[in-house]
Amino acid sequence: MKNRILITALTAAFLSPVFAQTPATPATPKVDQRQANQAARIEQGTASGALTDKEAAKLNAGQARVEAKEEKAKADGVVTKKERAKLQHAENKQSRKIKRQKHDAQTKPATPPTN
Repeated sequence: MKNRILITALTAAFLSPVFAQTPATPATPKVDQRQANQAARIEQGTASGALTDKEAAKLNAGQARVEAKEEKAKADGVVTKKERAKLQHAENKQSRKIKRQKHDAQTKPATPPTN
């Protein structure tokens, strides 16, 4: 009798997470893809020397702010049309900043080859 109760309790303990799954966070694939594209643009600008380390750090901080806005929008479980518009506006601003920094007169000095 004790074994049967123990087995039932253990089975319930292991199966309860399967039945009590939390709802998935709202998907924002366009935002995520754009964030990835912008991060790649920053990385490419750093690699080519078009962005200085300081410029890249500022742009990465801007990317983090957009990411924080996205997480805040997802927090209640629904990303509304208004929230999506605000995210798109923030991404547009960040994109313009990346373009301006990549095409300004500042460049990262070339490092001499090491032997």
